[in-house]
Amino acid sequence: MASEISVQNINHRIFLIRGIRVMLDSDIAKLYGVETGALNRAVQRNKIRFPADFMFQLTEEESLRCQIGISNGQTGRGGRRYQPMVFTEQGVSMLSSVLRSEKAALVNIEIMRAFVNLREFLLTNQELARKLSELEKRYDTRFREVFDAIRILMTPPVEKRRKIGIRSDQED
Repeated sequence: MASEISVQNINHRIFLIRGIRVMLDSDIAKLYGVETGALNRAVQRNKIRFPADFMFQLTEEESLRCQIGISNGQTGRGGRRYQPMVFTEQGVSMLSSVLRSEKAALVNIEIMRAFVNLREFLLTNQELARKLSELEKRYDTRFREVFDAIRILMTPPVEKRRKIGIRSDQED
């Protein structure tokens, strides 16, 4: 069970949909060791705990973009009859109050850790990007000065040319 619910394993199951990090109902159900339908029924029985910012249903286009299989709706064919539900970090946290098994609690802890690690990773990357941008600005200015100096050195001096032709004594 430890390898199944590792933070690294969970990180691969977190998707960015509509600009929000979410997990699919089927992935969460698999981690909890329950059927997807059972998970969704538990959520439906406790709908008040899952507002739109905690959970939402994917559109068909979003499902296809995420390469999630969709059933054609015929009996005996298998697959899904409805578009997948996805849960935000808060929705996953709320699931722990709906699914009260020990395994659900342990899995929920690991999922929360995965979301926190992902958030920390993204913040670290943003900080690195900001520092890199500052370095580029600072060094661009210095390099510009160096290149300007090199251009000046490369420019041949303008020398006074002697006039060609006959000179009169009046010119000088």
